[in-house]
Amino acid sequence: MKRIIVVLALAAGLFGCQNEKRDKSVASTEEIRIAEMADTVATEKIVKTADIRFRVKDVQQTKENLSKRIKAEGGTIAEFSTESIIQETQKVKLSADSLKEITAYRTEGYLVAKVPSERLDDFTNTIAKMALFVDRQSMKLDDQSLMYLANKLKADNREDAVSRINKLATKKSPNVETSLLIKDDYVDKKIQNLLIDSRVKYSTITLNFYQDNTIKTMTIANDNVYDYKPGFANRLWLSITNGWTIFKEIILGIANLWMLIIVGLALFFIIRYFVTKDKKARDLATKNWANNNQS
Repeated sequence: MKRIIVVLALAAGLFGCQNEKRDKSVASTEEIRIAEMADTVATEKIVKTADIRFRVKDVQQTKENLSKRIKAEGGTIAEFSTESIIQETQKVKLSADSLKEITAYRTEGYLVAKVPSERLDDFTNTIAKMALFVDRQSMKLDDQSLMYLANKLKADNREDAVSRINKLATKKSPNVETSLLIKDDYVDKKIQNLLIDSRVKYSTITLNFYQDNTIKTMTIANDNVYDYKPGFANRLWLSITNGWTIFKEIILGIANLWMLIIVGLALFFIIRYFVTKDKKARDLATKNWANNNQS
């Protein structure tokens, strides 16, 4: 019995050592694979971005020159816009129906372009030569090598996991849904690396450029209504004429109320009659009272 236990113990120890060696071997193989992939990726995935703000003589002309230069470098324009910002506006009267509008404005341009990364330095130097004055210039290098390596390793692991699951899965097995989720994540990692490759190959440069304040004059219609009114003499005569018209309208309005006028006059005379009669009665009473007192 003791011999059997000793034999089993020795067998377990030997099997454990073999498993440990196998795990170490797998781990070392994985480390070697990661190291080899890191050597091939680490120095290749540098994302460059640049930002420049500068003053130019003419915004529109600069935009056209930049477009030609970007195409010559093998790049593309991703976004472009211009804006005129009014600083001050004044209107000077030229005649009764026209004004001279004087406007001071500032024109600014905004351009985002993608150029080959190996040409970015030369392209920024070209822009600096085109500018009258450079306000700001910056460049940023973002190392995406480790992120790229991580995505690649995860994608390989997911591909291997999907192949193993597919070997064991059946149509009714829940592993099918798990396999689909892993495949979607695998696709996401691939897309992320494709985006990194695109950003590494083509650098993004943002350009903000502007020109000095510009003065522009133009003749416009007079929008002040008062200036279109007739002269004083004409307006005085029109006012007199209009007054006579209003007076006639008042007379006509009163004529339309003739019945009310008659009723009003009748009420006036009736009230006057009773007031006069009452006054006479009081005078007579006062006179009789005075005569009685004297007698």
